Amino acid sequence: MTEKREYRMEELARLAGITVRTVRFYRERKLIPPPRREGRIAWYDDHHLARLRTIAALLERGHTLTGIAELAEALDHGRDVADVLGVAPTEEEPVRLTPEELAARFEGQVTPENLAAALDLGYLGTDGDEIVHISRRLLDVSAALVREGIPLAEVLEAGKRVREHVDDLAEMFAEVVLRHATEDDLQRLRPLARSVVEAELSLALDRRLRKRSEDS
Repeated sequence: MTEKREYRMEELARLAGITVRTVRFYRERKLIPPPRREGRIAWYDDHHLARLRTIAALLERGHTLTGIAELAEALDHGRDVADVLGVAPTEEEPVRLTPEELAARFEGQVTPENLAAALDLGYLGTDGDEIVHISRRLLDVSAALVREGIPLAEVLEAGKRVREHVDDLAEMFAEVVLRHATEDDLQRLRPLARSVVEAELSLALDRRLRKRSEDS
């Protein structure tokens, strides 16, 4: 087990490549959490160091201190990863990201509003100084849509609307299965239900695209 390291402010500043004055400024702006106090001595740890390096990376990408402060507040008040992932098993692969890695995925669009929307949807959770996205597939598809020119805010809004419909579909299939099987059979029959939904969605998209083509 790695021993938790703590630093005086001077050492923290040196490791982060900034001045003591800057550390104090960030602390006053609540960009970093308060240190642990031992008498008159303030002790900082690796979480503070990671946050300072994140701030530096975001500044290099053109984010303002005001924007970074808003992002930090949104993350600090977001749901913990345990609340997002819950205790039920899932086939989706979670992805761990630093805030600067998330910003790089959605260049210029990781605003406090979009971050709060993703947290509310349960796409994101926090684990210390890391962000956890609940699904690699959703993360990759969302980033691809943004690269195609679709604003992240619209991608998240579409995700919210899709969530409402798929929750109804999941409830319907669960009721059908439970009428003829036990709850233990749900996981075994889950791939069959998913195949039906994926096939119907594919057919619906084909119908919609064909109609658009005929109308144009």
